[in-house]
Amino acid sequence: MVMKRARLIYNPTSGREEMKRRLPDILQKLDQAGIETSCHATTGEGDATLAAAEAAERGYDMIIAAGGDGTLYEVINGLAEKPNLPPLGILPLGTTNDFARAMGIPRHWEYACDLIIQQYTRPIDVGKANNRYFINIAGGGSLTELTYDVPSRLKTMIGQLAYYMKGMEKMTRLRPTELSFEAKGIGHFHDEFMLFLICNSNSVGGFEKLAPESKVDDGLFDVILLKKCNLADFIRLVTLALRGEHLNDPQVIHFRTNELLVTTPDYVQINLDGEYGGRLPFKFSVLPSHLQIFVDEMGVSTYR
Repeated sequence: MVMKRARLIYNPTSGREEMKRRLPDILQKLDQAGIETSCHATTGEGDATLAAAEAAERGYDMIIAAGGDGTLYEVINGLAEKPNLPPLGILPLGTTNDFARAMGIPRHWEYACDLIIQQYTRPIDVGKANNRYFINIAGGGSLTELTYDVPSRLKTMIGQLAYYMKGMEKMTRLRPTELSFEAKGIGHFHDEFMLFLICNSNSVGGFEKLAPESKVDDGLFDVILLKKCNLADFIRLVTLALRGEHLNDPQVIHFRTNELLVTTPDYVQINLDGEYGGRLPFKFSVLPSHLQIFVDEMGVSTYR
């Protein structure tokens, strides 16, 4: 059996430190399947990006990202500009695992390892945002800021509840923002908006029906703009979004494009895959089928 070389980049603090506890079992399982794996434990912000870039340059047969969406975001940013990208495995052991959910990658580490061992890959689009990259979601507006307002210790302790607590606090001070959107093949929008979302998958913040038709390999973003509204309208729209019935609402603009320029006269922060990405203006574009991800060959989408 010819051994393959993998580089495992993991966040030792993610998901209540589950990765640290499971590491010996994961390494043993991969080794028994002919995957010789070396490890890099991240030490702070940006470290996973540097580790992924180095691993790509050193010619590993595959790279494995273990942690939550934040770890995955950093790894993607280390890989995106490298030639001859190795395929990427995902062990979704973080607090939030939106992209893994969208790809049907199981939460349980053994099942997630099985997908890497099977070596079946699927090409996915990667979003480019100025000089940064994302694979799941980009957004702006006062509500999208809550994901990086949540303290990391609180996020680790109480998980998704931390986001909802912060979200309720934010909802009491909703404010619209003047924004302009220039969408390739679609046209121009200029108005006051509560938020905008640029989706590359159908799993966004735990809402699997927020962009129900969005696909990771169609070469397009699904863009959702929420117009200026009051708190009652916002709560009504959240209720509709839970059922996937919000896209035809008059308060919502929805379109698909592969290139989008977003500008504003205000100070607006951008959220990329749940992480702070900078401030407007931003140009967003799709890099079609840019990266190979290990997934279930049978297309099973049960998030176990």
